[in-house]
Amino acid sequence: MHQQTHISTAITAATDLLKQGECVAIPTETVYGLAANATDVGAVAKIFEIKNRPFFDPLIIHTDSIEKLKKYITHLPEPAALLAGRFWPGPLTLLLPKTDAIPDLVTSGLARVAVRIPHHPLTLQLLSRLDFPLAAPSANPFGYISPTKASHVYEQLQGKLALILDGGDCEVGLESTIVGFENEQPIIYRLGGLSVEAIEEVVGKVIVMPHSSSSPQSPGMLQSHYAPRKPMVFDDFEQVVAAYSPSEIGTICFENAKANIPLANQWVLSPNGNLAEAAAALFSAMRSLDAGTVKVIFAEQFPAYGLGLAINDRLRRASAL
Repeated sequence: MHQQTHISTAITAATDLLKQGECVAIPTETVYGLAANATDVGAVAKIFEIKNRPFFDPLIIHTDSIEKLKKYITHLPEPAALLAGRFWPGPLTLLLPKTDAIPDLVTSGLARVAVRIPHHPLTLQLLSRLDFPLAAPSANPFGYISPTKASHVYEQLQGKLALILDGGDCEVGLESTIVGFENEQPIIYRLGGLSVEAIEEVVGKVIVMPHSSSSPQSPGMLQSHYAPRKPMVFDDFEQVVAAYSPSEIGTICFENAKANIPLANQWVLSPNGNLAEAAAALFSAMRSLDAGTVKVIFAEQFPAYGLGLAINDRLRRASAL
C-alpha cells in the first residue's frame, strides 16, 4: 500500500483521485479529514484500512449544499433545518435518516447518517466539483491525536495516500458537535466545536447524552449498532451444526465456503483474501442473511490484523446482542 504522498493545493488532482475511488486528506475548520466517495463502498473501506481502525464506527459525510444532501436523507426535521440554516457551513454535524444511496458501511448499519457542510474555502471548492458526498473521519491512525495541519497528516499517514490537500491550520481544532433528533427533540451525541449554548439559542433546550465526547480517542458517537434479528454465532461452527440442520444455517466466511451448507445460504466475502473487499461486503452479507430463510447466522473469525480486527469486532458485537 506504500505510495508517494504529496502535500498540495491542487484541487483538480484531488477531484480526480476521489472520482477514481481513492482517499484524499482534506482540510476543514475542525480537523483534517481522510476523505473518500461516501457512495462507493470500496472507497469507504479504504478509509478504515488506512486509519487501521480496530472497529467500524459511523462516518460523517460532507457536502457543500443542503440541495445536494436531499438525495441522501429521507427528510429534514424542522429543528435540523433551523440549525443548518444558522450554522452551516460550520462545525455542526446532524444525524438524519438516510436513503439507500448511502452504504451501510458509512453508518455502521444504522438508519441515520451523520452529515455536515464544512466551513473551509478549499474543501467547499472541492465539494462543489463532486456529484457525491465525501465520507471523512479525522485523518489520523486509530488512537492518534487528530491532525490540525497538513504536516500532521503527513507525519502520520505518509505512504498510505497520494494527496494531502493543504488548507493551512484548522481554525477550530476540535471535532464537530453532533446533533440528532428523537421526535423532533434535539439531542447532542458529541460535544465539539459548536457550543451547547449556541445551539439552544436556535432550537431551545437540548438533551446532552451522558457519553458525549469530543475526545479523538472516543470509540465513536453512538453506543448502539445494527445487529441482525436472527441469532448470530461467532467462531463456533460446531455449536451451530449441532443445533440446526444445514438448510437452516447461513454463513459469513472470508475466503472459502463451509462444506455441507447450501451455497445459496453462504456469503464468501473475498475469495482472493482481500480484507478491504471483505469489509466492503460485510453489512450486505449480514442484511441479506437476516432477510432470508435461514434460522441462524454463523460468522467465522477473520485474520486478526488490519481490517480483520474491525470485522471481528463487528461480528463479535453483533453475536453478543
